[in-house]
Amino acid sequence: MTTQQLKTLKGKKVLVTGGAGFIGSNLCETFLSNSINVVCLDNFSTGKRSNIESFLNDSNFNLIEGDIRNLEDCHKACSDVDYVLHQAALGSVPRSINDPITTNDVNVSGFLNMLVASRDAEVKRFVYAASSSTYGDHEALPKVEDIIGKPLSPYAITKYVNELYADIFHSTYNLDTIGLRYFNVFGKRQDPNGAYAAVIPKFVQQFISHESPIINGDGSYSRDFTYIDNVVQMNINALTVNNKEALNNVYNVAYGERTTLLELAALLKTYLSEFDNSIKNIEIKHRENRIGDIPHSLASIDKAKQLLNYNPKYDISGGLKEAIKWYWENLK
Repeated sequence: MTTQQLKTLKGKKVLVTGGAGFIGSNLCETFLSNSINVVCLDNFSTGKRSNIESFLNDSNFNLIEGDIRNLEDCHKACSDVDYVLHQAALGSVPRSINDPITTNDVNVSGFLNMLVASRDAEVKRFVYAASSSTYGDHEALPKVEDIIGKPLSPYAITKYVNELYADIFHSTYNLDTIGLRYFNVFGKRQDPNGAYAAVIPKFVQQFISHESPIINGDGSYSRDFTYIDNVVQMNINALTVNNKEALNNVYNVAYGERTTLLELAALLKTYLSEFDNSIKNIEIKHRENRIGDIPHSLASIDKAKQLLNYNPKYDISGGLKEAIKWYWENLK
């Protein structure tokens, strides 16, 4: 992202739903560090107050504690807002399998509330977190935006429904939208705790605690791991792009390379061993694959490069080096 892009947002007000979450708080931080007005809407079900604590005394930051399942909260948050970055959602495939009703309430009903509130407030653009889970059982690699398969989990269904609703709100109400299909994002402020923790912070915490990380399957499953700064860049690009052809589309947000879980574990051991040499001797354990997991994930980022001028700075290695510095200071 460029300083010039952020300058175009000066004097504007940006709403970040889920702003106390992992991705949302990184977005808030970027805007605030560039003196851009931010409204954060969060109910703290998965977001953390500690993620936004340092923002609370910033005059450009306004926290609204509310729930996207409540339309009144959505209208309040969208009042006088120019742009919406909708990050609020209940993530995790396993969580959606265990509790599909709550996942649907938040990810579909909550999403619809936000679209309605954004339409009523006449926001200039609605950029939302979509998901690579939308590709479902489509096996071809790399994943290209216009070819998807059948969803493999309730979570995947909800994220695909988001795309359908966004398209309808453009064609019916002329609300400009952009969907960003995130691929395995990682970085600072990502929570390593809980049953549904993402693999990288969970493994890092286990290594730091001298515990053996457990890989589902034989470790050959692969993912397109994407560092948080690449995701922030993509959100800024989506907010500021002037090309009408770029609007009302969905885009992959990734680096465009895949890493197996075994390769990931090896990289983590290598980089963490620089802080604690004994970590290199920790054994990796295995168990059965999880229901709903796709074997391989790899994004084509050609569309994002072409239409949104996306140029991801961090590959898996560079991203892990940056993230581990933060993990080491904050997870010990």
